[in-house]
Amino acid sequence: MEQKWWHDAVVYQIYPRSFCDSNGDGIGDLNGIRSKLDYLEQLGINVIWLSPVYQSPMDDNGYDISDYQEISPEFGTMQDMLDLIEEAKAKGIRIVMDLVVNHTSDEHDWFQRACESKDSPYRDYYVWRDASEDGGPPSDMGSIFGGSAWQWHEATQQYYLHLFSKKQPDLNWENPNVHQEVHNMMNWWIDKGIGGFRLDVIDLIGKEIDRGITGNGPRLHPLLRQMNKATFGNKDLLTVGETWDATPDIAKLYSAPEREELSMVFQFEHITLTWGDGDKWKPAPLDLKAFKKVLTKWQLELKDTGWNSLFWNNHDLPRAVSKYGNDGKYRVKSATMLATVLHCLKGTPYIYQGEEIGMTNVKFERLEQYKDIESLNFYKVKTESGVSHDEMMAAIHENGRDNARTPMQWSREKNAGFSSGKPWIEVNPNHVEINVEQDLNSSDSIYQYYKSLVTLRREDPTIVYGEFVPLLQDHDKVFAYLRKYKGKTILIVANFSDEDLQVDLSEVGAVKVEVLTSNDVINCSDLSNLHLAPYDATVLAIQ
Repeated sequence: MEQKWWHDAVVYQIYPRSFCDSNGDGIGDLNGIRSKLDYLEQLGINVIWLSPVYQSPMDDNGYDISDYQEISPEFGTMQDMLDLIEEAKAKGIRIVMDLVVNHTSDEHDWFQRACESKDSPYRDYYVWRDASEDGGPPSDMGSIFGGSAWQWHEATQQYYLHLFSKKQPDLNWENPNVHQEVHNMMNWWIDKGIGGFRLDVIDLIGKEIDRGITGNGPRLHPLLRQMNKATFGNKDLLTVGETWDATPDIAKLYSAPEREELSMVFQFEHITLTWGDGDKWKPAPLDLKAFKKVLTKWQLELKDTGWNSLFWNNHDLPRAVSKYGNDGKYRVKSATMLATVLHCLKGTPYIYQGEEIGMTNVKFERLEQYKDIESLNFYKVKTESGVSHDEMMAAIHENGRDNARTPMQWSREKNAGFSSGKPWIEVNPNHVEINVEQDLNSSDSIYQYYKSLVTLRREDPTIVYGEFVPLLQDHDKVFAYLRKYKGKTILIVANFSDEDLQVDLSEVGAVKVEVLTSNDVINCSDLSNLHLAPYDATVLAIQ
């Protein structure tokens, strides 16, 4: 495999609205991010994935773009953006822009002009259909945010497609003019010096609506190869696609180097295991054996072809320590355990802001305290269909997207040091105990542990390129595996439970064991009878 700079990179995702507010308006901004570059450099990351900062009416917090080549005033100016790119670059950090090209805002100039008449040259930039014979929507296709995916446009007497909010009309990727517009815009950003793109819901651009196909349509991969050739293909940039329905075979189509599409994709098979019957609003407990089976499958299937992205959480998902760990008594131990497992897998690890200090889910008491359009829409849909208020609130507490969007907890001060003004969404009350300032001042904090993991990974090619070998596959509480590379073997063992356990790892045949890192003092002298306290995790070099 040809070695790429992003193979040993560690990516840090910033949700700008909630990261750091420099001007006291309650909304995080670009200058706030610039003020924290030293913090990120100290952590050791070398890529920032920046959630959208483009001009937007913020119906979906920036994932509804009204101008791709302007910065939303609440985040700052284009000069602030250019300064961020340059200052980050000076610290060895590249900025990967989050780009949404499946849809725009309904306030984008293209859509505004498409609405002028059926004869507008921009009409075919979007997907329009006549009403059905009974006057209703052209099909029963549903929006991902709930309700119909079709919105009636009174002035021109047609429906337009929106797979998300009605203020997010889908672009028509069957129109070559759309390709050209998007490619020109991407090259404009590349010329500004960015490090790549995270392509939001990119698996939807090959949709064939009249055949009922949305994700992974037959036109998808030709469109991506065309995009690659026209924009980032010869620029050595990091490109990652959000692909909810990807299988390992599909992921290889995206990320095998010879196919010239993307660097890697986000797959969500492990995420949806805790969705009852595939419904995120029916939370299910973690089944570790099933969880390990999925992660192992992805490690083995992509070992020679393609590349994995590694993540537990992001701006759309609950906090990792609340979802997969224990955010109470064992918050520190389980957060460091999860970090150990993730960062030692093969692929590029992603840290979501606050993960490195063990930020947790928030449990707002009132629905009005939540801001996320998805949660509010589904609350309405589900309660109208008979789900109780308490049941929906419990589901939002567990899986709602605002869990990841409460302000970054910088200190124990008012508003967690995020803003001198009133934050756009309330701060998690536990910021008094959980914050950056406290972690930086402690030698055994979650932050310090993440820092050591990032360093270890960058210094040891075994973790980057080594073969993955699963161990104890039928154990329902322990995740263990080997990484092997050029004669070196590393053993990773993690207890996913709050129980004391004894495990037998004599199968690895170790004669000599060296602890590379560990979240506890673990006696590793006898791997045939290894004692693991709750949420213990260790990384061992074995001979």
